[in-house]
Amino acid sequence: MKKSLLLLSISLFAITTTIAQNKVKKETPKKETNDAIIKSNTFNRWTVEVSAGRSKGIKPYNDDFFASDPGTYLGKLSFNSYNIGARYMFSPKFGLKLDFSSDLFENVKGSGSNEFKTQQYKLSVQGVVNASRLFNIERELGRFNFLVHGGLQVGQLTPKLKSNTDRYNRSEDNGGVIFGISPEFRIFKNFALIADYSVVYNYRQHYAWNGDYAPEENNLYGQMVSATIGLTYSLGENNIHGDWAPIITKEMLAVEALDKKVGDIQKLMDDSDKDGVPDYLDVENNSIAGVAVDTKGRMVDINKNGVPDELEKYLSNNYSDKTETNKILEGALSESKSDLIKDLVNKGYVAAYFEFNAAKPTEMSSDGIGFILTYLRSNPTSSVDVIGYADEIGNSDYNIKLANKRSKAVKDILIKAGVNPYRINIIPGAGVDRGIDKSVDAKSPEARRLVRKVVFQIK
Repeated sequence: MKKSLLLLSISLFAITTTIAQNKVKKETPKKETNDAIIKSNTFNRWTVEVSAGRSKGIKPYNDDFFASDPGTYLGKLSFNSYNIGARYMFSPKFGLKLDFSSDLFENVKGSGSNEFKTQQYKLSVQGVVNASRLFNIERELGRFNFLVHGGLQVGQLTPKLKSNTDRYNRSEDNGGVIFGISPEFRIFKNFALIADYSVVYNYRQHYAWNGDYAPEENNLYGQMVSATIGLTYSLGENNIHGDWAPIITKEMLAVEALDKKVGDIQKLMDDSDKDGVPDYLDVENNSIAGVAVDTKGRMVDINKNGVPDELEKYLSNNYSDKTETNKILEGALSESKSDLIKDLVNKGYVAAYFEFNAAKPTEMSSDGIGFILTYLRSNPTSSVDVIGYADEIGNSDYNIKLANKRSKAVKDILIKAGVNPYRINIIPGAGVDRGIDKSVDAKSPEARRLVRKVVFQIK
């Protein structure tokens, strides 16, 4: 009979192991890709457990023997069961555990039962399911978790009281199945508090729990329950208990790979010089912001004089004196391209102009204001001072007010175009521009047109 029980236990253990492994294989179809889908180093596979509590034989008992005090609702609290076990998780959801326990069954004093004392040692092999992960509710539970377990157990039952049986110290081997549920609460990184409630059904038990032969109608059958509380410790390099460790799943890896691809694309689409051509296509990656470029990011310079055609056009439209235009172009050629726009602006070559006694820029001024707008958009850390001027007609106070109105009008245009107001500073009180070339008659209409303006200083 013992050989048959041993053969049955080995067979059921093999079946349990196969089922657990098959469940893992369903989640990870190819063994060689298991670590790619759920990385082994993201959770601790081994857990050890110690616990203590109360176990109770339910049946069978001989007449006048019982385990509880019928005069109490919950019985007297005492510890008679001690357990130690180890668990290995094949995946975050499924695993196996080996558990050894010692149980001492005896009558409760004052309960009216005949005296008895029976010792049991029990070894079980069980499949374990992390139910929180199985049902995908680990986030909702937080520090809580619960395990479900079940499998085979073999035990040895030994009467320990001479007075109530002639089978004193004569052990009987038995076996059966065990099922249980184990709520957990994580208290430290690798430690958790665990409770367990288990039910055991034996299918080879001749002894009653009081140590004598069981009544004939209950022979070969036994039932017991146990309730324990204890600690589990998760072994491994992970800095959190394996039952709560974050798991890298196939979906998470796919999202991570997608994020990397998007990041690579975004990097390819960077436009360092803000010319509208991505860096990976940009041959001239230091073109001047706001200047027309071709499809490869090269500034358009048809006459090959080193100055972009768009700048030449602007200067020609705003400076009728070719000698002055040539002087500006010669100066531009000596500047580095990265400072060209800023230098032209700060020297006053880019400006907005106004009609007599008007605070609204002329239509011809749109190019100059457009250059400032493009520069500010392309250089988000830069700011600009706006300085307004009037001609000498009118008294000083009026000219100062008019100059400030012109500055505010230009500022309002830039703000409506989307520039942050804090990046535009009006320099008040400029009044009349007296910086006209001495060779030009300051009272001529041409001179007055040139001084009715707003200029800029890029910071």
